[in-house]
Amino acid sequence: MSHAPAFAKINLGLVVGPLRDDGKHEIVTVLQRIDLHDDITLEPATELAVEGYAADTIVRGALESLAESASVEPHWRVRIDKRIPVAAGLGGGSADAAVALLLANAQLAQPFEPTALHRIAAGIGADVPFFLRESACLATGDGTELAPVTLPADYHVVLVVPHGEVKESTGVVYAAFDARDGVSGFAERAASLRAAVTSVETARDLARIPPNDLASSPVAQELEAAGAFRTDLSGAGPAVYGLFERAGAATRAAESLARAGRTYVTRPLEAGRSPRVAR
Repeated sequence: MSHAPAFAKINLGLVVGPLRDDGKHEIVTVLQRIDLHDDITLEPATELAVEGYAADTIVRGALESLAESASVEPHWRVRIDKRIPVAAGLGGGSADAAVALLLANAQLAQPFEPTALHRIAAGIGADVPFFLRESACLATGDGTELAPVTLPADYHVVLVVPHGEVKESTGVVYAAFDARDGVSGFAERAASLRAAVTSVETARDLARIPPNDLASSPVAQELEAAGAFRTDLSGAGPAVYGLFERAGAATRAAESLARAGRTYVTRPLEAGRSPRVAR
């Protein structure tokens, strides 16, 4: 039996471009893992079973893809202990799938090398390859083209998942983006994001990164009023985050925003902190 944490992420900016030939949108975003996580436990079994989260499909699909690629049967039992809010733009499902891949791959007689595992992960979901990595990344293309970036981690993150908001499907969100001609000016916004990332030296410099193209939230304004030096929606939402320099300010903001939604106070993960596999 082996287990490891599956960490959530936030998008530090998300610039969306035109449709690609594969039907997906071109994007430029910075993905940063945070210290909010599910726990994944995996062990050999007579058949594939996923327990602990009845709505799962992505972990099961990931393990089936891995087994097919390795020409073996998916004889694993997985337990998911959920802590990351579901369908909130925090990548919980993708993180779970990535960690399940890592754990199961380690049990193969001939484990896949990182490049091959990345290809398998990319076929499961755009965010899944990122969760195989150990650092923040600049994600481009359909989100699976990753370049590590070094960013400060000396700040605190307040997450707010607004009460009563249900995440629209990704297709609906992108369709609304297309309908309002959101793609206009993509090249300039993408260049601005890249330039902002390369110029980051302190945590406050993260405020230079352009905001999320897909959507916004009035909760972000409340977080800013509470002292956040940067606020934004993560992914397609509805989770909103605020970045704070001091733990006390973050805690007070989370308390004041509790009426608006479920709140969490967490930290970014520093580069090199990978899922710790325990046996």
